[in-house]
Amino acid sequence: MKRTADLPLHGGKAPPWLFKRMVALAKGITEVMVYEYGQKSFLERISDPFWFQSLSCVLGFDWHSSGTTTVTTGALKEAIDPAELGIAVAGGKGKASLKTPLEILGLGNNLGLNDSKLLEFQRISRLSAKVDNALVQDSFKLYHHTFFLTEKGDWAVIRQGMNFPYARRYHWFDAPELINEPHKAILGHRFSDPVLNLTAEESRKNRSMELELVKEGPQRLERLYNEVDGLVGKRGKARREGQTTLDAWGAGEREVGMDPGLSPKAVERLKQVDHRLMMPMHINWDAVREAYEFAPSNYEELIAIKGIGPSTVRSLALIGELIYGTEASWRDPVKFSFAVGGKDGVPYPVDRRTMDESIEIIGQGIQKAKAGDKDKLRALQRLRRFVPKDR
Repeated sequence: MKRTADLPLHGGKAPPWLFKRMVALAKGITEVMVYEYGQKSFLERISDPFWFQSLSCVLGFDWHSSGTTTVTTGALKEAIDPAELGIAVAGGKGKASLKTPLEILGLGNNLGLNDSKLLEFQRISRLSAKVDNALVQDSFKLYHHTFFLTEKGDWAVIRQGMNFPYARRYHWFDAPELINEPHKAILGHRFSDPVLNLTAEESRKNRSMELELVKEGPQRLERLYNEVDGLVGKRGKARREGQTTLDAWGAGEREVGMDPGLSPKAVERLKQVDHRLMMPMHINWDAVREAYEFAPSNYEELIAIKGIGPSTVRSLALIGELIYGTEASWRDPVKFSFAVGGKDGVPYPVDRRTMDESIEIIGQGIQKAKAGDKDKLRALQRLRRFVPKDR
């Protein structure tokens, strides 16, 4: 049985009385987790969509809306004191996400991180956003970006995109590779088809081919682009002079002058005119020329170049697949999660009194644990629900 989280768009904001309590409860839970398990373990848990969704429900916000992400991370940002826990949270929703690199710099300095590590965190923040925008083309527009960092150099990212009326959440945690299978998980309401997923291991050869295509120069690449565009363009669309049409491939034979020929699999795919193979309307040729002059040594350097966005990446991927036979993955990497609880009264309204008592109990447990009374903290670990069943 699949456990799903729809994450639909819900209007309005978290009421002040609830958000205040969410911050207080988040503070208590975070302090318990960090005290008992450490900073890195806490980041690893929030990078798990199952645990993060449960945390949101325990905080009493919502059982499945898009605000599960934005409000819960907002509460964590206010609740976590870097000076006390050695953890900091940067970024947020909308315009706040644009401030992430600057906030990383300020928060990292407060945590005592050196300049090299801060620059690395800024690079990870920017590149991970580029990956979710350009390499996972699932039609969800990114609008929320939160970056977690610790004084020991660990990091996590929680990002969200919207394809009205649903949201999709992207989890990262200390990924050893930022290009190949980098996500801890991607959470959404259902699988989409097709999704160009260049982060998949199956896309490794395609990524290598994209890099080689850029190194060959913009003139040759533009010629290949026009040839593929002519092959997979919409039926009935006027072709530029000299473009090849799908009809020329009737028997799977290459037209004289095409350089190089298509692989047998690509020819068969073209006969079916799969809608996923439509070329983008626009490609940033200025960025392609810049990439050629820069001569990136790896795929990470290529996509980090400003202007190498979703359309340009998709064009490179399709040229690599159709002309050179290096197939890309079209499998949606989304995973599923579960949910209960919340703000909208589903499955029951937030019980303010019980929530306040929970905050107080956790606070007392933390103080006693700090004083050496770990029995109280052990008891808190056995607490599974903050709201009694009979409420």
